[in-house]
Amino acid sequence: MNPKSGFMLYLMANSKMRVAVAGTNTLALMISHAIVTETSHSLVILSRQAQPNLTSQGYQVLVVDYNDQNSIQHAVTGVDTVISTVTGLPELRLLEACVAQRVRRFAPAEFEGRPSARPSNDPLDRGKKTILDWLDYYKSSVDLESTVFVCGVLYERFGPGGLAAHRLGLNTSLCNEGDYIINCRTMEANAPVYNANNQANVYVCMIGVQDAARFITRALDLARWPREMTMAAERMTVNEIIDTVVRVRGTPLTSETWHSPATLRHELQLAEMFNDIPRQMRAHDHLATINGRYVFSAPGNLRNSAITRDIVPVRFETWLRSVWAGHVHVTEP
Repeated sequence: MNPKSGFMLYLMANSKMRVAVAGTNTLALMISHAIVTETSHSLVILSRQAQPNLTSQGYQVLVVDYNDQNSIQHAVTGVDTVISTVTGLPELRLLEACVAQRVRRFAPAEFEGRPSARPSNDPLDRGKKTILDWLDYYKSSVDLESTVFVCGVLYERFGPGGLAAHRLGLNTSLCNEGDYIINCRTMEANAPVYNANNQANVYVCMIGVQDAARFITRALDLARWPREMTMAAERMTVNEIIDTVVRVRGTPLTSETWHSPATLRHELQLAEMFNDIPRQMRAHDHLATINGRYVFSAPGNLRNSAITRDIVPVRFETWLRSVWAGHVHVTEP
C-alpha cells in the first residue's frame, strides 16, 4: 500500500457502530442500503416524516423535528457516526445535536467538488461554508471528526429528470434536467468548453450515486478520516461528455452554445439584468466548472484505498445508456 495514503493504513477491524443517515433522498437511501447489506453496523434513518415503505423493508426510521433540539438529540443518542444529506439550517441544528450527544464523526451534505477549490465568496455556497467552519471549530474544541466526501459531478445530473428526480439539490436552481452542460432529452448543449486560455480542456470528475454510496459506506471502517475523501469513476473533458451523450443518444445536437469565462461573465450580466436567478446560477456553475471546482486527482484517495479496491464503478457511457434506454429524443417546440 502507498505509504503516502497514511489515513488508509488503520482500519476499525471488527468494530460495530451505530450510524445515522439524515435524509431520504436517493443518495441517503443508497448509503443506507449499502450499510445494511455490506456492513455489520446498525443503521437509523432520520426523516422529517414517517416512512412506512422503509420501515416495511426493515429499516429503522426516526421522525425528527429539526426545529426541536430535543427531538434531534434524542435521534442521535448512542450514534457513533452521522452522514448528513440535509442542508441549511436543519443541518446546522443536526450538527449542534451531534456535539451535545458526543457523536464521534460527522459527514456534511457535500458530495460535489472539493471545498478547497472554492472561492471565499462562493456564489454557489448555500450555507456550506458555515457548516465546514463549525466542523473545524468542533474538531479542535470537542474532537468531532469530520470529512467531506468529494464526488465531483454526479452522473444523475445527466439523467431523466436531473438531480430533482432523486430529490437532490432541490434548493439550488441547478437540479432540473438539462441544467448542466447538456440536455440529453432535447440534445441542446450549453457548455463551459473553453478555459481562460481559450483551450478546450475543461475537466470534471464524475461518479454515479450508487457507486458513491458504496465508497462512502466503506469509509465508515477507516480509523482516521482526512479532511477530504475523493472518489471518481471518470475524469472527462466537457467535450468528451458531450460526445458521449451524442453517441449514446444516437442523434446530433439540436443547438450548441460553447462558453468561455468571458462569455459566461456576459451571460451572468444578462441574467442579473433580467433578475433571472436560475440563469445566474447556471452561469456561476459553469464558471466554477472552468475554474476547476469539480476536478481532482482521479480516481481519488478513497478509491485508492485498499478497502475499496474491489469496487468497480460504472462507466459514464454504460450508465447513460442504461438510464436513457427507451427514452426518445424530443425536439423543443
